[in-house]
Amino acid sequence: MTTELADNVRKYRRRAGMSQEELAHAAGVSPGTVRKAEQGGTIRMETLHTLARALGVTTAALMASDAPEPVGRAEEPNRVNLIQLRAALTPAVGLVDQDAEAVAEEPNLRIFRRTLQDARVLYFSDSYKSVAAQLPGLLRDAAQAVAYYDSGDEHRQALLARAEALRLAGTYLTQVRQYDIAYAAVRGAIMDARQAGDMLAAGSGVGCMCWLLVRQGRLDEAEQVAARSMDGVEPKITGAEPDHYAVWGGLAMEAAAAAARNNRPDEAKEYRQAARVAATAVGTAHRNVSRHWSVFGPVTAAVKALEDDMVVGDARAVVRKASEQEELSPKAWKRLGRPSTNDGNRFTLDVARAHTRTGDLSAAMDELTRAREAAPQWLRHQNGAAETMQEILGKRKRTLTTEMREMADYLGVVG
Repeated sequence: MTTELADNVRKYRRRAGMSQEELAHAAGVSPGTVRKAEQGGTIRMETLHTLARALGVTTAALMASDAPEPVGRAEEPNRVNLIQLRAALTPAVGLVDQDAEAVAEEPNLRIFRRTLQDARVLYFSDSYKSVAAQLPGLLRDAAQAVAYYDSGDEHRQALLARAEALRLAGTYLTQVRQYDIAYAAVRGAIMDARQAGDMLAAGSGVGCMCWLLVRQGRLDEAEQVAARSMDGVEPKITGAEPDHYAVWGGLAMEAAAAAARNNRPDEAKEYRQAARVAATAVGTAHRNVSRHWSVFGPVTAAVKALEDDMVVGDARAVVRKASEQEELSPKAWKRLGRPSTNDGNRFTLDVARAHTRTGDLSAAMDELTRAREAAPQWLRHQNGAAETMQEILGKRKRTLTTEMREMADYLGVVG
């Protein structure tokens, strides 16, 4: 936690006329947590959301810029591991333009899209190393296709192909927390789709941008860009294509996620309602993973809305809705269609954390085990999984079970 952020917590507490103990009581945390926050200690983002709500300010108001912490002596592994991908996304620039690489033969966009589809399958199966290895070549091939086809529909198709490759790169890099080059990739994907005149493809790219911004704590920007983009792709007539509703509803969900985390619950509810309207219009889960990376419908809208309860710390509501809400029942998933693998896994993780908060550690472990079986590599990249396991270890009064020890070891958590 930065010194400026710590100063902001103290400033807003004093402005509210609260003592540290009074703020702790209002936020439902210990006085020690407030003291730690004001002394610059490390606290979780979730705790910061809680303090902001108690102070009646947005989370963004507490998160101000400050000088970065000095880097450690150890070399950050991904600085070397991703060097080829960094070179493809952020090429060196000098005083003399580098000569463009000559394209020996006409690119085959059909084969390129097939290769890109294979890489996308690897990403969704959590084969991150394989994806990272393929992306530099994919991006180079896409750039060559755009350069070769310099006009007409073929140029448009090449731009859309490159947008898809950049979208894959941006999604992967966000997942592994390489946010700066992730931004370069996602921005490129949006700009290529816009240049090609495909606003729905661009809108789905904006959804990825919002996810990246939320992960960076840029909550105001995430909500604003999602809301403005909703205006740009809003279905104007009843009976619009499912793709149209899915992209618009997806942006509404991104806006809601940012607003909820920014202590703007009323705005989050409005966005969630818009997402439900779009989901109702779609009817059952609409899948367009190849172009829009979208699986959208009533189940997706309900799963994502559950995140808001987790953000505000209402674990009991999460447990209750997960077991009682119609759209979240196994029967509804069969009837209305499952959410995307990623959304389904995040739902499982939210339920695991909620069970931990309500004291049902056995149920929490069942959910973590389910997530590990479904997406083992994905789970290792989720801070929420490690934090949930840390809470389980802290609450467990008896000797840890074999299952708990193995999960803690898998997630790199020390009890």
